[in-house]
Parts: sequence; structure tokens; C-alpha cells
Amino acid sequence: MKKLLTGNEAVARGAFEAGVTFASAYPGTPSTEILENVADFKESIYCEWAPNEKVAIETAIGASIAGARALAAMKHVGVNVAADPLFTFAYTGVTGGFVLVSADDPGCHSSQNEQDNRYYAKFAKIACIEPSDSQECLDFVKEAYKISEDFDVPVLFRMTTRTCHSKSLVQEGERVEVPMVPYKKMPEKYVASPATAKVLHPVVEDKLLRLEAFANETPLNRIEWNDKKIGIVTAGVAYEYAKEVFGESASYLKLGFTFPLPMQKIRDFAAQVETLYVIEELEPFMEEQMKAAGISCIGKEKISRVGELNPDIIAKAL
Repeated sequence: MKKLLTGNEAVARGAFEAGVTFASAYPGTPSTEILENVADFKESIYCEWAPNEKVAIETAIGASIAGARALAAMKHVGVNVAADPLFTFAYTGVTGGFVLVSADDPGCHSSQNEQDNRYYAKFAKIACIEPSDSQECLDFVKEAYKISEDFDVPVLFRMTTRTCHSKSLVQEGERVEVPMVPYKKMPEKYVASPATAKVLHPVVEDKLLRLEAFANETPLNRIEWNDKKIGIVTAGVAYEYAKEVFGESASYLKLGFTFPLPMQKIRDFAAQVETLYVIEELEPFMEEQMKAAGISCIGKEKISRVGELNPDIIAKAL
């Protein structure tokens, strides 16, 4: 059965289908409806509003350490409040899968800034996933929990106002019950002392290498070949805008797993197109890393880093 869902509704449904058993959030547009819709599954998921974002993420971290699949949700500026425990949890890793939803707000529709929280994934050294429509919101949440548990890493699930609030058709599935991992004390993993951190930092760096290898293989990152005169690397809702503007007159490398970037896949794609554009909202997150890796591309010299994108802006710029 297909339903017309917002991205926020689809994230809630994805958490339910993924076997999540704990969710906490602090309300703030554009993220608020995620927990409101998780509450519809209260027979399967314990959920609660937190007094602030730091408490929301800490309670979800506690649930993960206890062995449950856990979700924390907040708007982009809320991650600033939650950053302290997030950075520590990035070192310790998870027990039950852990996903932090960051709802960014290009265009300042309801926010005091336009910060791009993909940089939090890079800064904290954790995985980042970006959906572009409601179906991907549901599907990618389920994949995020597998990635979190397979690589022992928190996952930043980066959305934007447009993906949060736009509606598209979604194919729903059934809930898969995921048993809690039996709790056992692991001070060598979870006691965040300097002695532990020194041991864990090299482990984190090794995880990033393995995550990049995964990024090059995962179907979350896919190539759509059309005319090879123009190649476009894009992610999130910017992919939808690019497709609306260029249609089949360009080829696309559509990234759903955006940190670590699949650099080898990008190189292979770039080698087969004449002109390579990077279309992304706000900061040149992908573009900077691609240019640092020696990949020639055109991005923010054409497309503004200020404000929300739309098809008209992209068409005029390119």
C-alpha cells in the first residue's frame, strides 16, 4: 500500500519498520513532526519529549548503550546544544543502532541561521546519510540502523525543511522486531576517560576508512547515465531540483551516503563526463572535499551558498 507522506512522517514510519524501541526529541521546526508521528507507534516505541536537545540525545545514547535501537531528533541549531555528548559517543560507538536526525533549514524559514550540519558528521567523525524524498526518508532510516550497527558508529541523518515537509508517495512495509542486545558492562568502551579516548581514536579513524570503502559500494550512492557532456554530483533535495532542470540531458551521481564521501566512485564518474557540476544546498561540503582530492568541478562559483535552492535558481545559474 502506498501513502502520501511528508518526509517527517516517513522517518517516523522508517523508525517503526526498523525495529526502533526508543525515541527522544526536542521540538523545533522543521523536525517537530518526527516524534509526533513516532508517538503513533507507542505500542512498539517508547518516545518522549526532552527538556532540551542535550537531554534528548543523552537519553537516546543511554538506550543504545543498553542495547536498543534508538532515535534522537532535533532541528539543526539543536545539534549545537547536543554536540558535547555526540562527539563523545562518536568515539565510544554504539550497542543498539543509533540515528540522530538533524533537520536543517536552508532559507531560514523558522530559524536564526542556515548552518549546514553535514559538517558535524565530518567534525565528529561519524556517518552521514541524506534522503531526497519521502520514500528515501523511510528506506534510508532502515539502512542507517544497519550501518550504525555494522560499523559501530552513530549516524547523522541530515534532512532539510523541503524534505521534512514535502509530500510524496511512500511504499510502507512491516515492522521487523530487533531484539535488544543483552547489556554487559564495557568500561573499556563506554568510560570516556582520557586513557580510553587515546585507545579509541585510532579505532574511529579505521572506521572512517571502512565507511569510505562502503560508500563506494552502497546502492545509497548511485549513477544515472544519460548524456555525458554534463555530469552532476548532488544529494538531498538538490537532486530533485537538478533532475527537474536537466532531465535526461545530464548524467547524475546521486549521493545518499555523503560522509565519508565515495571518492573513488566520484573519480570514476568525473572521468567519464566533460563538465562536472556539484549541486548542493548551502555550503560546498562535497565540493571542497572533491577539489582537495584533485577532482576538477564547478560548484559555488556558480551556485550561491546563501538560501534555499529551487529549480529556477539552478536553471539561471547553470
